[in-house]
Amino acid sequence: MDESMVIPAFAGLPGAARLDRSFDVDRLVADLARLRHETWSRQRSYGTDGVTTVAEVDWRILPLRSIDGSIERTDPGGPGLGDFQDSSWLDDAPYLAEILAGLPAQLRAVRLMALGPGAKSWVHFDNKYGLAWGTVRMHIPIVTYPEAKLFIEGELHQWQPGTFWFGDFTRMHQVENTGTETRVHLVIDALPSRELLELFPAEFRTPEVLEQILIGRPTQALDQADAARLPVRFQVPESFTDWEEADGEFLTPQKQLAAAVELRDGSPVLLLDGEPAFALVHLGEQEFRLAGWTEERTVQLPSAEGAQQVRLRTRRGSAVRELAVPVEAA
Repeated sequence: MDESMVIPAFAGLPGAARLDRSFDVDRLVADLARLRHETWSRQRSYGTDGVTTVAEVDWRILPLRSIDGSIERTDPGGPGLGDFQDSSWLDDAPYLAEILAGLPAQLRAVRLMALGPGAKSWVHFDNKYGLAWGTVRMHIPIVTYPEAKLFIEGELHQWQPGTFWFGDFTRMHQVENTGTETRVHLVIDALPSRELLELFPAEFRTPEVLEQILIGRPTQALDQADAARLPVRFQVPESFTDWEEADGEFLTPQKQLAAAVELRDGSPVLLLDGEPAFALVHLGEQEFRLAGWTEERTVQLPSAEGAQQVRLRTRRGSAVRELAVPVEAA
């Protein structure tokens, strides 16, 4: 992990924690059996420019929830014009659907991830996929073997079928399978909620730690008065449109892009240089996160007639960076 990403309150926490739920292994395996005949495609990463690197090892994915519900999207998703929806494959997995419906959190990507024989990933970390940036990643092992291993900061983890785990994958980690059988986990990304955090061990729920977890706010409908004030035009620093930017980079002198928030088919969209770039999700008080992403970055429009500023914000735990930019005349 980049040392600049370290949250002091998290430093003493373990890299993984067992959560306070368990699941019926026979039912998990039965759902998996119904899906094994489908085409599992290789894992992909997701970068600022869209879906990028394809895994070179035998690491295959069946998406149960993805951007726009696409069965082609094996990546964990990210900000753009689409948002997370269930895929058609979830219809064939009634027990997995029941588990997901019972989680007290807004779900992001949900994927069955199969690590094939001989597969070994590189040592890496997942940028901004952690509690401080508004994502919690959880695992439910379904099929596993002693030869299938996960290392987080060098510590070996071999979670057993039917158990429920949180992993901090912003830390350096690696998976490998030296056996002859395929390991399969259900991997769930969600926006942290206080109800979900009740499933965590007590050390994750101290006031100092909770203060640094970016809790996901529920979405809210955009009322007619606020919608009537659209479009709103302003300039946005180019790096603000890059969710992988270094913390606070958007506050530095740089190229500015012409931006506007307007309604497209009744929903708010952020345009850059006249082209739709991100769908927006309303959080209340005219503040929006990017669809497919978390509250790690938001845009807050003026909430009253005559107000003259748009506020661009990024968050990491309790830290908020903000840039106020003037509204431009229509």
